[in-house]
Amino acid sequence: MVSDAKNIFLAGVGAAALTYEKATDVISQLVERGKLTLEEGKELSEELKRDVKSTANGAKESMLEKVNNIKPLTKEELGDILEEKNYATKADVLELKRIIEKLEEKIN
Repeated sequence: MVSDAKNIFLAGVGAAALTYEKATDVISQLVERGKLTLEEGKELSEELKRDVKSTANGAKESMLEKVNNIKPLTKEELGDILEEKNYATKADVLELKRIIEKLEEKIN
């Protein structure tokens, strides 16, 4: 569970980094084409960097808070989940085994 949360967080960081990289490329192209001055490009790039960093920090704090609030499942909760997903319980398997044994006795 924690590993999954870590992977999701890292995917988010990767997406933010890619977004920043692409936005920086666009800013550079705008400066090259004369649509932005070099100073405006630097300012915009710095603002973008601050926003990405702020967003990443917020996401990190939120993820850590959620991970810290994760509690282990009780047997009852796990049983409810398995039942909801329609997985066979040990009792179900034993009942099927008993039925199969009875059918085998009838065949023999």
